[in-house]
Amino acid sequence: MGLFTYTLAGGGFILIGAGESLISPLQAQPTASKTTPSSSSSSSITLIATSLFSLSFILNSLISLTNALNSKDDVGVVLQLEVIAISSLFFLYSLFGLLTHFSNSIILPPPLLNLLCLFAFVEEFILFYLQRKDPSGIENHYYDLLLVPIGICVVSTILELKTNTSRFSRLGRGIGLIAQGTWFLQMGFSFFSNAMAHGCFLSEKSRGNFTVKCKGHPEYHRGRAIGTLQFNCHLAFLVLVTVGVYSVVCKKVGVVGDSTRYRPIGAEMQQLDTHHGNFTLDSDDENENGIQEEGNVGEQKAVAVVPELGINGYGSH
Repeated sequence: MGLFTYTLAGGGFILIGAGESLISPLQAQPTASKTTPSSSSSSSITLIATSLFSLSFILNSLISLTNALNSKDDVGVVLQLEVIAISSLFFLYSLFGLLTHFSNSIILPPPLLNLLCLFAFVEEFILFYLQRKDPSGIENHYYDLLLVPIGICVVSTILELKTNTSRFSRLGRGIGLIAQGTWFLQMGFSFFSNAMAHGCFLSEKSRGNFTVKCKGHPEYHRGRAIGTLQFNCHLAFLVLVTVGVYSVVCKKVGVVGDSTRYRPIGAEMQQLDTHHGNFTLDSDDENENGIQEEGNVGEQKAVAVVPELGINGYGSH
């Protein structure tokens, strides 16, 4: 059951991240009427997927909460209440966003929606940062690595609030969501399948409260090292996929920016060489004309000087 839940969670994060990074930036340009307030929020398809995804998280947490109450697991009850609170924030974000998209009477400013989304990401960051069900559990290392994509989502949302550049901030947030999804898939296989590190085993107190214990320190350190290696492989794979998708999108849609500023390498040197050649030819012509003019002036002065000497009478002596 745990593997199935983590697989659905990872797939949902990947789909929403793909919609956030691809569908939202490719929306049509907003007009000055109804679409202006929603131009900085996510697309309607992404918001619908987010609302359904949040509801599924709330439903799953309610089932785990009931199981924790029956097992008298106080830690499991608290954890599920935190998950419900985070999922409720994301559900409110998607609900208000859909109302802004489709309702003519309710129009919420994009900063308010982004602020609600920021609160949800920050609460999610705090949940995994403080989640230490068992200090020696190897799952804590996986949760620490999960803070990296969550932090990317937090920073991207803050940038959207501060600079109001929705295109690039949503792209970063989408990449962070995709990274969360791939890491949730990895955690599911590492915790609930035969892909678990050798020498470690799963210990469950309730449906939502479990820990991964190891037999000794060598197994514990090997499990942490395997988790770090898996995370690095996930990041490398995500970089390759992002670069490939970005190149395809740029080829079809174009690159945002002023392409007229582009200058080929060496164009300035070619212009300098051309101007230098023209300057040399012009200067040679001017020098030749100058020499000829100076020679003519010298001849005129010589002709003028000879009569002056004759007039003064010095020529007879």
